[in-house]
Amino acid sequence: MSKRIVVSSLIGAVVVGGIAAGGIAMASDSAPTEPTLENASARYVAPSPDGGITGSLTFTADVSDDSGIRGLKVLAWPASSKLDPTEAELRRAEGATCSSTTDETSRCTYTLKVTEKEAAKLDQGTWYVSARAAAKDGGTTFVPRAATFDVRR
Repeated sequence: MSKRIVVSSLIGAVVVGGIAAGGIAMASDSAPTEPTLENASARYVAPSPDGGITGSLTFTADVSDDSGIRGLKVLAWPASSKLDPTEAELRRAEGATCSSTTDETSRCTYTLKVTEKEAAKLDQGTWYVSARAAAKDGGTTFVPRAATFDVRR
């Protein structure tokens, strides 16, 4: 075999390898990332018997994804119930209101008003908030216990 053929073959192999590596890099760059939740917090305020304080549950989180955020579903549940919500169940949960803070991040807030009558029926003690974030590119993230709060009368 001549040196010219060997050198040409080696150059061809390097070029094909470079094209394949570039294709793999492009494919991995275009794969959707999963959304992330940061700074999640929940706060419960019991309503006052005289009506001076309106009761509420507020859950807030910063949700990010490189494609942007489509929405955030939220479900609050008492620890004493032994519930274990799944991602599928959260698809039908109530949605938070999300406002873009950057192209990739939104501040999502879920607020639920609680009447004195409703508060009297709530289990006292520790509660959890489960959250399911959805990105514009279809990626999702489920956080079974995104935040914890206490219900006291």
